[in-house]
Amino acid sequence: MNLLLFAMFALLIIMMVRKQKKTKAAAQEQRSKLAPGVEMMTNFGLFGKVLSIDEEENKILLEISPGTTATVHRQTVAKIIEPKGEDAIVPDDASSLTLGLEKKSDDGESVEESLERLKNENNKDN
Repeated sequence: MNLLLFAMFALLIIMMVRKQKKTKAAAQEQRSKLAPGVEMMTNFGLFGKVLSIDEEENKILLEISPGTTATVHRQTVAKIIEPKGEDAIVPDDASSLTLGLEKKSDDGESVEESLERLKNENNKDN
C-alpha cells in the first residue's frame, strides 16, 4: 500500500515539473516575440503597438491609438497578436459602401420600395 502511495506522489511531482517547464518555455517564446512594432494585448484588455521596451524597469511603451501612449509593466502582456497576412483594402471614398443597393431583392422589391413599406408599417403601429 505504501509503495502505491509513493508512486502516486512521484507521478504528481513529475506532472507538476512538466507543466512548469511548458509554462516557462511559453513565456520565453513570448518574450522572444516581443519587440518594438509588434501588436499586443495586455491582461486588462488594452490593445496597442509596442513602441519601446525598457529592460531595466520592465516597462513597455504602448501606442494605443495614433498619438496616445501608455506605459505598462512587462508582465501584463497577455498575448502577441500575429499579423493576418494581407491587410484589408480600405477604399478612399464611400462609393463601395453603396454598391449593390439599387439591386432588386429576392422578392422583387427595390430598396426604396422596402424603405417605404417599412415606413408605412411603422406608421400603422402608432
